[in-house]
Amino acid sequence: MAKDIDRVRARSALESVKEQPVIAAIAALPVVAVFGVVWWLLGFFPALLLLLVVGGVVVWRGKLLG
Repeated sequence: MAKDIDRVRARSALESVKEQPVIAAIAALPVVAVFGVVWWLLGFFPALLLLLVVGGVVVWRGKLLG
């Protein structure tokens, strides 16, 4: 049952992005901005490492904040 709900939510999210890519771009803008600032201050590889670590934590925890 839980996998069905996750599939439905994933499909819904994908359809939303396909219909309104501007909303997805606006949602991703803070991540891109932080990546750009860290890249500017420290270089590409530390920025990439930070992006991978934060992305891994988000996937592992299953939620972004809280």
